[in-house]
Amino acid sequence: MSPEEEFVLVPEVGRSRAEIAEQMSVAAHAWIDALTADQRAVGWWAGPSDGAAEEERVRWFYTPTDHGGLPLGEQRPAQQRLAMHLLSTGLSTAGYVTAATIMGWENVLDLVERFALTWGRERARDPGMYYLRVFGAPASDRTWGWRFGGHHISLNYLVVEGEVRAVTPCFLGADPASGPGLGGARIRPLAQVEDLAHELVSSLDPDQRRRALLLDKAPTDIIGGNRPRVAEGDRMITLPDLWRGHFTDPELAGRIRQLSDAAEAAAGLTDADHHRLALTQAPQGLAAADLTPSQREVLGALVSTYTGRVPSALAPDVPLGDLHLAWAGSLAAGEPHYYRLHGPQFLAEWDNTQRDANHAHSVWRDPTNDFGLDILAAHRAAHH
Repeated sequence: MSPEEEFVLVPEVGRSRAEIAEQMSVAAHAWIDALTADQRAVGWWAGPSDGAAEEERVRWFYTPTDHGGLPLGEQRPAQQRLAMHLLSTGLSTAGYVTAATIMGWENVLDLVERFALTWGRERARDPGMYYLRVFGAPASDRTWGWRFGGHHISLNYLVVEGEVRAVTPCFLGADPASGPGLGGARIRPLAQVEDLAHELVSSLDPDQRRRALLLDKAPTDIIGGNRPRVAEGDRMITLPDLWRGHFTDPELAGRIRQLSDAAEAAAGLTDADHHRLALTQAPQGLAAADLTPSQREVLGALVSTYTGRVPSALAPDVPLGDLHLAWAGSLAAGEPHYYRLHGPQFLAEWDNTQRDANHAHSVWRDPTNDFGLDILAAHRAAHH
């Protein structure tokens, strides 16, 4: 038995979208039932048919801001356990381990920052600041959803007619991206998301590399940001606009602006550069059809670092031939870089530029079905 097989304490959650939806429903009900009335008012909202709740459901973040919902830090241990159980129903074993590592990684970031920052809170880097909210009644005959998010995590699910129909946006990040382990090891929560991309780009011949490289400078963040939908011409959102509202404290607002301006200055991107990196409906970069068989094998493994975050029944079958690889920044490991994999129903973005290329963001999106918006519209049209 391999070490990986030994580690899997429970089988992958569910065998079908319907079975996973049922497991989500049971776990969500158990969590809701364990809440007090005041907690329930925060953690359990109206379903996607409600205008205000729907507007909130598609609002998402990856900064250490209020993600909306009941934070783990305001739950009793037994309630936290139920919240984590629900989280596990939406993730593969590897996805759950990665998410749990990222949550605990806040303690490492606190060390990196010498336990000195507060961001206007009692503790700036707080593993208790991960929020859970359920939208609607978790039942097989109802349309409902849930999300879990905090710093460097945003997970979003929609269930329609007893099946999980949407699992994106799906965001995971890590700051630092790499930290020291005992015996000289490196602990890297998103190692393969970066290393497989470097393996792929390093294998490109000069002509392939020329087509893949959008720009020799990297943006300071993912381009799609935290928009509910991505669209033609979307440019990178700067840091001050990635929070739930803007800071009212002048000192905090100034600090955020200073960090953003310093990062942009270091990146050296012009307006024309931002235009070059903007999202487009037609994918940019090197077509997967122009890769060799061995390169496509690496591409497939890289795609799985995104789709493999969820149980296999919820992971889409991404046609590799439809994808394009676009790269910006340095091609050398350890230096600032950005890439995206883009196809009609798949968009993955990665950046590792901040903190001297030791602060990583990665997101998987479905441009046609983020938050299940199109499926939800079709469902409403058919039933109303």
